[in-house]
Amino acid sequence: MMRRRPLRRAAVVGGVAAVAHHAGAKSGEAQAAAAQQAAAAQAPSTPAPAAPAAGSPDIVAQLENLKKLLDEGVLTQAEFDAQKQKLLAGS
Repeated sequence: MMRRRPLRRAAVVGGVAAVAHHAGAKSGEAQAAAAQQAAAAQAPSTPAPAAPAAGSPDIVAQLENLKKLLDEGVLTQAEFDAQKQKLLAGS
């Protein structure tokens, strides 16, 4: 009978360790998902373009800046078109 206790104790300890391992893995996955969501929430928002200026060179520089933002993926094509129309309408 003395032999059963160590085996039973080993089975209980091993079972507890397995449960703890699986719970830790799920917790780690949940933390990783939360970190991804937090990073997505902190993504830079679309910068507001500068007010249209009276001079033609300023409008050209602003359009070039908008194009650069479009190429970098900061602005979508629709946002770029809307901002371009605002600049051209203000001149």
